Formats: sequence, C-alpha cells, structure tokens
Amino acid sequence: MNDRIAIVILNWNGAAMMRRYLPTVVKYSAGEATVYVADNASTDDSLLLLEADFPGCKVIKLDRNWGFAEGYNKALAQIEAEYYLLLNSDIEVTHHWLTPLLEFMDAHPEAAACQPKLLSLADRDCFEYAGACGGFIDRYGYPFCRGRIFDTVERDGGQYDYRQEIFWATGAAMMVRSADYWRAGGLDGRFFAHNEEIDLCWRLRLMGRKIFCIPESCVYHVGGGTLPKGNPMKTFLNFRNNLTMLYKCLPENELRHVMRVRWVLDYVAAFEMLLLKGSLGDFKAVWRARRAFARWKAGFADDRRRIQASCVVKGIAERRPFMLLWQYYGRGKKRFSDL
Repeated sequence: MNDRIAIVILNWNGAAMMRRYLPTVVKYSAGEATVYVADNASTDDSLLLLEADFPGCKVIKLDRNWGFAEGYNKALAQIEAEYYLLLNSDIEVTHHWLTPLLEFMDAHPEAAACQPKLLSLADRDCFEYAGACGGFIDRYGYPFCRGRIFDTVERDGGQYDYRQEIFWATGAAMMVRSADYWRAGGLDGRFFAHNEEIDLCWRLRLMGRKIFCIPESCVYHVGGGTLPKGNPMKTFLNFRNNLTMLYKCLPENELRHVMRVRWVLDYVAAFEMLLLKGSLGDFKAVWRARRAFARWKAGFADDRRRIQASCVVKGIAERRPFMLLWQYYGRGKKRFSDL
C-alpha cells in the first residue's frame, strides 16, 4: 500500500547528524508518515546506527555517492507515496509540524510543493539561510528569501507568519506531490548539489503549478553541513548550476540579455572575492564554473526545448523584475519587506 507521506532523508556520512536530529523526526512524525533514509554509500557508521537505534526507519542503500539531486531521484523512484517530504539530516522538527503542510496540500490541488518556516538551530530567533520563510529569485537568477537576502539574515518577529506563494521551496524541507515531481522530471541529477531545488520549482511554476510557504509549520536547521559556506566547491557548483538553470528556464526574449549581464556580474564577483576577500579559491571557482557551463551548455539544449514547450505561463510574479544586487548594495535594502 502506498504511503501518504514519505519523509526521505538523504544521508552521506551523516551519522552524527542523524544521531542528534533523527529522533525528533521519528517522534513527531509517528502515525503520519513513513520515514526513509536513503544512504549515498556512506563510509561512516550510518548504516549501523540506523539498524541499532532506528529500526522503524526504512533504509534505501544506494551504490555510490550520487549527490543530492540524483541521490534523491534514485531513492524516490523506489518509494510509492502521494507526497514526498525531502528533509535534510540536520533538521530538528517540532510537534505538529506535518499537519499544517498536509492539510494545506490536501486543500489546494493547484499546489505542487510547500515548505515550513526554517529557523536557525544556532539562534532559534533567527531565520535560517537555506530557505528561511520561502524563496524568490530576481531577474538575473539571484535567489533570496523572506527573511534572508544575501548574507543578511533577519530575526523572526512573526513578520512573515502568513502563508505566501513563493518561487522556490528549500530542498532542506520540501513537501512535493510525487505526481508533480515526476511530471517535471525530478531534480536535475547533473547538478549534483546546489540550485537543484530552485531549478525544479522553476520548471513546476512554468507548468502552471504553485509553491507555498506554510509558516504554521516550523523546523530548525543547522545548515552548511555538507559543504560549508566559503568552500570553493560550493562556489563552483552554485555558479555553474545557476547559469545552467537560467539557460534551461529563461524565456527566449530574455535569455540573451540576462546571460550577457550575468557574464559581467560573475567576473565582477570573482574579482571581488579575490581583491576584497582575499579568496583565491573562490576566484578560481567562479572562472571554472563559467568554463564548465560553456562546455556542457549544449547538452542542455533538449532540456531547454522541452521546458519551453511545456510552459503554460508567461510571467511569474515571484520572479522579481529588479536586480537584487542593486537593491541590496546600491539602495541599501537588506530586508525582504524593504524590497
């Protein structure tokens, strides 16, 4: 029999995280969902831990580290459920966290996915960087959130405690209809990690489906567990994948202009990382990302044609028409409510 909700935690050498945070998932999801752990061929004691301490969790053993995107695709293909709930291993959930998400999705068939409010485990009164209270994007592909713009993270004073249609839901805690997930083609496994959930949500939005943040549900996130901020590999993946997402999803009448502007902005960012922050690794990562995108761009031409052919909407309000860099640095707008 199919599960109504399958909570799926993708793990790679995350035994310490699971030991600390999986108990809350099991405790506060009992009777409402089946908890799965998809293991990306961990070399630590993750599997032993699951067997000894979490016998009620179902384990999917993958043959190698497929990364976040393809790891989820391979795991979810083995699960039959009405809703998938993608959940990071460094998430602490709270009592009654599932019910608002499920009730909303059941009552709103137009919604493909939703997310809870994400707060920081390090400071429980602050939003968490990787999703906060729902994601948006600017004209040039820069993501931001209710509660977080670039490195400015707001304190949670209830200012976003209302349901909101958003552009993207965080992959750290995303409930998505399985039918929509597969209809859109799932996460793009070639991305490996970073920007993959924004790419998926953009494809869903182009298909006429909607994404929401439901702040009545609240979870706490450590964040940065796999690749910490400032890691050159993270910089490389973010830039390469973001450019690829733009190439796939931008409408034809914007593609050339946006990509030309990004060419300039990316190299400005690279020199800023080198000259102002002294990060040679990040500087090189941006250059490598630009070259990598140029090399593999042709391989996404069929994806672009297919995505544009499936498009049923011409404009998405949650893709904001401004340049976020100018709003943030030029006009000093550091909070979502200022935009």
